[in-house]
Order: sequence, then structure tokens, then C-alpha cells
Amino acid sequence: MSHNKNIMLYHMIMAANSLDNLIRDFLEYCEIEKGHSELTIRNYEHYLYRFLEYLERNRSYPANSKTITLDKIRSYRIYLNRLAGTGDQQMKKITQNYHLIAIRAFLKYLAKRDIESLAPEKIELAEAKRKQIAFLDSEEIEALIAAPRKFCKKEYIAKRDEAILETLFSTGLRVSELVALNRDQINFKKEEILIRGKGGKDRVVFISPAAFSAIGAYLKTRKDDYRPLFIHYGGIRKGDEEFLRLTQRSIQRLVTKYAKLAGITKKVTPHTLRHSFATDLLQNGADLRSVQEMLGHSSITTTQMYTHITNKQLKEVHRAFHAKGN
Repeated sequence: MSHNKNIMLYHMIMAANSLDNLIRDFLEYCEIEKGHSELTIRNYEHYLYRFLEYLERNRSYPANSKTITLDKIRSYRIYLNRLAGTGDQQMKKITQNYHLIAIRAFLKYLAKRDIESLAPEKIELAEAKRKQIAFLDSEEIEALIAAPRKFCKKEYIAKRDEAILETLFSTGLRVSELVALNRDQINFKKEEILIRGKGGKDRVVFISPAAFSAIGAYLKTRKDDYRPLFIHYGGIRKGDEEFLRLTQRSIQRLVTKYAKLAGITKKVTPHTLRHSFATDLLQNGADLRSVQEMLGHSSITTTQMYTHITNKQLKEVHRAFHAKGN
């Protein structure tokens, strides 16, 4: 009887420590304790369950924390490298790294709980090509922001769209942050906005005089007291003012449309304006730490991706002016 109880207890412990259960625990930890965004959690779930499926297809069933070994990681990396991505092309190195980053985060969680598994630092990321950052120069920014006034026949929509473009460039907001804005988040006296960013972290962003003026002109066209700052004009559902809030997709289409009308040949998205905001600050002498704060980056490493742009500009300045003295 005692022997049978021990076997039952063993199986219960193994079931509790199955990778499936541990992954679920980890995702809940990310949501409740770490406060990660819904998108981050969804990505972790996708990458970790793909890894679990791979392990179980390769005779690691039932998979548990001890199943994750360096040999298993190595074979999984080979599998990812040979796995077709979009358009039957080889999966990009950066995408392969996203899978590994998710596994490392999961292993850190296991270590935190004193659950025996592979040490997360043993997983090294692949060398990936630096992603090219698209940004607009000052002339392109001016042309883009002027486009609503030039090409939109309805004045109230033109003023709204100009305010959107000015706000994106003035603040460097993520498009998700922009669409979530309410009127009461704007401090008109201090010309600043309180933002609830990724992971529920609050930060203050500052509005340029041009953006402040554009928002004011837009709000004068509004004859309502609805909370959302940027709204569409397709009508309201009874008692549901949230229905009027512009979506991220609407903002993306709006930015792309005006970029084409302005004659800009680059692919322009709301994130291009965020890149332009950061690049403009750095090229005009702002320090990296300040830019990190304004962008709402949790790590300065993320902000450092802009430095190769400003370094290139410095090199061009050096060539243009230093060579003149020789």
C-alpha cells in the first residue's frame, strides 16, 4: 500500500511539474506579478508552446523542467533554422531569437522558484543583422503634417488628423498609447500628457507648441464631451462612447495615406514617427537616458538602437567639415 502511495505521489508531482503546467504558471506570473502587456504574454505563449510541441514530437513526453537540456535546445535551434517562415523563406534570425528569449525568460522563472532545469544564461542568442530604422527628415515631417490641410476637404477631419500627426511626432507615443488617450490625460497648463505605457508603467510626455496648438484647434471642432481624445465620426452606439475611439489600424491607415499624398516614397507607419522623434532628439544633442525616459523604454539597450544613426551623422559631419581644413 505504501509503495502504491509513493507511486501515486510521484506521478502527482510529475504532473504538477509538467512543462504544460509550468508554462501556464509562468504566463500567469507574467500577467499578475510582472504586469506584462497582453501582446507580450501572447507571444510568450506562442513561442513556449511551439517549443513544448517540438519536445513532445521528439519523444520527450511527458515533458518536464528537466527535459530542457543544452542538447534539446541545440536540436530545437536547428529545427527553427530550417523551419519556413513567411513566404516559405527561412525563418529570420531575429524571429529565432524571439523563441529563445521566451525560453530564457521561462527558465529564469523556474530558477526563481527553485525548480531544477537548464540555467538560462547557457542559452546564447544568434547573431542577427541590425534592423534598419526608418525615419523621416525635417522636410518630410513638414510635408506629412501639412498633408491634412492640403488634401482633406472636411475641416474638422483635417484638424483631427493634423493633431494626430503632430502628437505622434511631438511625443514619440506608441500607436497603442495614442488611441488610448482621453481628454483628461492632457494637462493644458503644463502642456504635457500622463501616459499609461507598457506593463502599466506611467510616464509624462511633453507636447510641442505646434502639437499643443493643433490639439486645441481640433478640440474646438468638437461639440461633445466624450472622453476619447481622437474619435471617428461614424456615429455613436447608445451609451457607448468607446465605440467612437479610433483604432490602431485606423491610425496606421491614416499615416500611410497622408505620407503617399505628401509624396514621401518611404514606407511610413506610426512607428516611423516614433523613430523620427527619437532620432531628432539625439541628433539635436539629447542624451540617451533622457530619450529612454521619453520613449518609455524599460531598458536603455532598446534605446541604443538609435545610436548608429546619430554616429553615422557625426561621421558625415566630420568628413564635410574636417576635410575642409586639409
